[in-house]
Amino acid sequence: MKKLLTFISILLFLMGCSNNENEAQLTRVDVFEVTEGGDFEDEMIIANQDSIEVLSQVFEQIEWEQNVKAEMSRIEDIKTILFMEVDENMPERLVEYYIWFEGNGTSTFIDRDTNSLGKLNEEGTDILKSEFEKK
Repeated sequence: MKKLLTFISILLFLMGCSNNENEAQLTRVDVFEVTEGGDFEDEMIIANQDSIEVLSQVFEQIEWEQNVKAEMSRIEDIKTILFMEVDENMPERLVEYYIWFEGNGTSTFIDRDTNSLGKLNEEGTDILKSEFEKK
């Protein structure tokens, strides 16, 4: 019985630790417009808590495909850098997304670090654009 209780305690502890690791909190978003030459300009820093909450909800709606080597026919429209706090005692983790706004109102994301391709629906794309246009 004692071994069973010890096993259950360890299992619950490990489950708690793994849940905390995955709960990264968005704290800031840097947005860069991309020129036709591929340079990044007009950096916009979004740190307003209301905007961060909205963007966090939008980023959670992205439907990702893992291990995809995607190549787009044109250069991205926007590059974003997400600042994610995993632990308050550790530096923020940076995540770069390259974003294309599609003609049908949706958007496509590429995370080159994880070889992931993401799609966002029209509603999420509209919210994303409106947050990126605020200055």
